[in-house]
Amino acid sequence: MNPRSVLASAAINIGLAFVTLSLFSVLKKQPSNASVYYARPLSHRRQIPVHSPSSPLRRFLPSVAWVFRAFNVTEAEILDAHGLDALVIIRLFKFGLWVHFTCLCFISFYGMFLLYKEYNEILIRRIQQIQKLKHRPDQFTVIVREIPLCIQHKARDCCVDHFFSRHYPNTYYSYQMVYKTEDLEELVSQAKSLSKKIEDTRESCMDNNSKSRLPLLGLLHQETSKAALLEEKLQALSHKIHQLRSKDMLQKKELPVAFVTFKSRSGAAAAAHLQQHSHPLLWITELAPEPRDVSWRNMRVSYRVVPLYGLGVVIAASLLTVFFAIPVTAVQGIAKYEKLKKWFPPAMAVQFIPGLSSVVTGFLPSVVLKAFIYIVPFTMFAMAKIAGCIARSKEEIKACNMVFYFLVGNVFFWSVLSGSLLDLIGEFITQPKNIPSHLAGAVSAQADFFVTYILTDGLSGFSLELLQPGMLIWELLKSCVYGSQRERSPYLYSFPYFRIIPLVSLSVLIGIVYAVVAPLLLPFLIVYFCLGYVVFVNQIQDVYETTYETCGQYWPYIHHYILLAIILMQITMIGLFGLKLKPAASISTIPLIMFTLMFNEYCKMRFLPSFHHYSLLDAGESDELDEKCGLLELHCKNAMNAYSPPGLRPVNFMASESSSTPLISS
Repeated sequence: MNPRSVLASAAINIGLAFVTLSLFSVLKKQPSNASVYYARPLSHRRQIPVHSPSSPLRRFLPSVAWVFRAFNVTEAEILDAHGLDALVIIRLFKFGLWVHFTCLCFISFYGMFLLYKEYNEILIRRIQQIQKLKHRPDQFTVIVREIPLCIQHKARDCCVDHFFSRHYPNTYYSYQMVYKTEDLEELVSQAKSLSKKIEDTRESCMDNNSKSRLPLLGLLHQETSKAALLEEKLQALSHKIHQLRSKDMLQKKELPVAFVTFKSRSGAAAAAHLQQHSHPLLWITELAPEPRDVSWRNMRVSYRVVPLYGLGVVIAASLLTVFFAIPVTAVQGIAKYEKLKKWFPPAMAVQFIPGLSSVVTGFLPSVVLKAFIYIVPFTMFAMAKIAGCIARSKEEIKACNMVFYFLVGNVFFWSVLSGSLLDLIGEFITQPKNIPSHLAGAVSAQADFFVTYILTDGLSGFSLELLQPGMLIWELLKSCVYGSQRERSPYLYSFPYFRIIPLVSLSVLIGIVYAVVAPLLLPFLIVYFCLGYVVFVNQIQDVYETTYETCGQYWPYIHHYILLAIILMQITMIGLFGLKLKPAASISTIPLIMFTLMFNEYCKMRFLPSFHHYSLLDAGESDELDEKCGLLELHCKNAMNAYSPPGLRPVNFMASESSSTPLISS
């Protein structure tokens, strides 16, 4: 059922209910209708309520007085006047209005309590981690973007030194300009490759020389000549690299970006938080990312066009999300095999093979969906890399957001809507009047699909995560190419935050939304999270390499995902209460949503600034400790040298150092 149909149905039903109730409240006031609306009191010869409005016109205006009158009737009055059976009916309504609402409130409030507690705990650990890593260069460094060009010297580096020496005379220490060094990086890469080849050739020559066999002398001289030629090429490359690293050549490749180092953490924090110029698009400062977290390729992207890059990435991700609805719909068609074979008769052939229909409808849909969405995180991460982020962690965070909303839109919403749509097609043909009453059941019926999805993502997915079949195949291919005698270095790669966080957050969302609708899903989720816990503890310890440390920057986004799940659960329950003709519970849920939104705003004020900024208080305390230990100056010097562009970093070529050693012993 598409959103327009839902809105149209809601508008028609709400409008019809409003007109009907308004008409009822007016007709009930008319004495001529007493035999219809007060049949019981008249039959028992009891006095009926007399309406004496202040003006005759009010008798023809709608009112809600009958609602307040109904709420003022006590259970004792119902028991005395109508008996216990009538009271049982009323109690049934009370129970069915509030039992789900109580569960909803409990889950919502307890979920928010756990979120607040976790946010506070993560913040405390973040502050402790920052103090523990007080030697890191990023605590002393800010990144400056959109540096203006000095008209006199036709350069930007003099502007940086002049600006910060003037405005931060007591805390400014040094600066490091950023350059376009792609050509230098390519030459350095070629030089390293040549150095490795020379080293391998020398080892081969020394090995053959030790054998002292006459037939090997010819081969030995060939390898010696090859090594000499390679060394000549390496010397030429080294000379070219030295020329390109000269000041005049670098000045032509200067970017309007610099890393500015300060004498203290408090000085860097103050500079990062202030607006440096009256023009907000000049001298833009922020705390520098960790050196190994810097995305050097995006430094050349102008700060002014970064929003355009981001908009393009969002549009591309949105189009991918929309077009991905096609395979999701196909998967739901497989899951609804009983409905599908009515529309596609050849599908009936599956039922002639014993057990195949159960595999097709129970296991195959989740596997197909999992196979489709496996490539999505990598695609989104590739998009995030061109969004202009200055840090790799920001690229992964952006990819996390895009992947999460993609999964919510396709795996959750579209799975529910497409499955309900297939159900409603059959209902429309057989019993068209029962479509609204069966919508809630159709939504709840998707719980079996999500059970299989959780099982596939958990049992199969986590098992494959442990097995690492891709890396096993890669190692097998390398052993076939290089042979088992060659020493192979392990392939280390970073933890795939952009893939794991959205998938696990989606499982949290599914569990929270279905906690009231289909509690049977919860045991499977408990197994899912327990298995995931032990799997990724093992992977973090033994497989994945820590390539950067953001000190918990991912948690605010995870908090947002979980809070969105709570709100989505509440909205879903409003719809279910309404479809089940429980308007009181629906109306009572609205303040719960408002409270959840206020809780979110409070968390933003209470915790989020501490994740975006480094407070002057914490920075000052760390500076005082370093001054007592005499380490402040050392940390400043280390920070000054930490942000050298890749093409300008010193490189030691092993072959050039050992080139004076003869390849053949005398």
